[in-house]
Amino acid sequence: MGRGGQGTQGAATAEGGAGMNAQIEQWRDYLQRHPAIRPDDVDELEAHLRDQIDDLRAAGLTEDEAFLIAVGRIGQVDDVSQEFAREHSERLWKQLVIGPTATTPRTLPVAIGLAVAAAVAVKIPSLFGATAQFYVLNAALLVLPFLAAYFLWQRRASGRTTAAVIGAFAAAAVLVNSYPLVADGDMQILVAIHVPVFLWFVVGLAYVAGHWRDAARRMDFIRFTGEWVVYYTLLALGGGVLMMLAAAGFQAIGIDVQTWLGAWVLPCGAAGAVVIAAWLVESKQNVVENIAPVLTAVFTPLTTLLLAAYCVALIASGDLVRADRSLLILADLILVLVLGLVLYALSAREPLRPPGWFDRMQFALIALALVVDALMLFAMSSRIAEFGATPNKVAALGLNLLLLINLGWAAWLSIGFLRGRRSFADCERWQTTYLPVFGVWAAVVVAAFPLVFGWA
Repeated sequence: MGRGGQGTQGAATAEGGAGMNAQIEQWRDYLQRHPAIRPDDVDELEAHLRDQIDDLRAAGLTEDEAFLIAVGRIGQVDDVSQEFAREHSERLWKQLVIGPTATTPRTLPVAIGLAVAAAVAVKIPSLFGATAQFYVLNAALLVLPFLAAYFLWQRRASGRTTAAVIGAFAAAAVLVNSYPLVADGDMQILVAIHVPVFLWFVVGLAYVAGHWRDAARRMDFIRFTGEWVVYYTLLALGGGVLMMLAAAGFQAIGIDVQTWLGAWVLPCGAAGAVVIAAWLVESKQNVVENIAPVLTAVFTPLTTLLLAAYCVALIASGDLVRADRSLLILADLILVLVLGLVLYALSAREPLRPPGWFDRMQFALIALALVVDALMLFAMSSRIAEFGATPNKVAALGLNLLLLINLGWAAWLSIGFLRGRRSFADCERWQTTYLPVFGVWAAVVVAAFPLVFGWA
């Protein structure tokens, strides 16, 4: 009897140790997302954490209690990052300085060089008579390769990854320029919308340096995408203000520069800012700042209210089958926005924090998005059944189905997380695993739809 009790106790201890190791591994993963903390720093912190846990366990606390208190004693992750920044001031200073003494002295010059190359690539076709139709299909193909090149260089990607990225860009360029798409036709617009989506996932492959199976790296790319959008928007707003001031200033002295600004500064600046915004995101991460929690805390409640109002408006509109086309397009855009916000919120959240009001708010947002998505699926399928299939309808139907699967399982995992039956890692893993499906769907639309539905 005594041996059985000892065996049971030993098994329980082993199981508890495994659970503790899993919690510490999650804690390590979160720390490693902060580039200012090096791997040896994480090892040092883990050693301190385990010492704290051992002391607290010896004092009679349970493993869960000891872990939470030990993490609290070491400090919140951001506080820990700041402490390391103070202790390793020379390293932080080198990350902040732009010049020959920085740890990566070539980063900014390379980013500027690629930004200039992107600006030149965008402008050259117009000098040889390229029309607006050319830019509709090729704008992303002219710019995003330089952003991918920046990450391939920065990450020291392997030759295999570099070849895969180049091959993807080349295949997309051949397809969109060899198909005889009708100018301003539905198929041309559909392809033009999906090409940048597909190519952004190709950029993601360069960003993770080919390690697309690594969930943590995929989440890093999600975080990068959200913050890149923020920086690019700020650069665009600032550039727009400078252009208006320049136009007004020269106009005051009798010189009209509006045509020149529109023909040269606007397209070249928009292209170059793609790379510069990426450099800013990467540089900002090196000094351990993160605006994601602030943005998600502000926009998640606002988006939830917007979606609730829109859901009521859709139901009150009556016959969705004959609803205005713009209404359905707007609904899909809102659903994509919701998905982006959910992903950005996941990337900003501390994995070890217990469920709170924000998690409940996010679940409400997902639930409302599911209602809207179900309404869109009903409207699209009914339209196809009554009026026949068109490429736009099939593309919208496919997108809504993908969103339904994504949001549906996300809602289920959120319920489990709020009830304490699922970990936050489950929610995060689902999104990072499913996200490439959208890139595959964009590739299908670009490559297959013209062949199936024709060129018009």
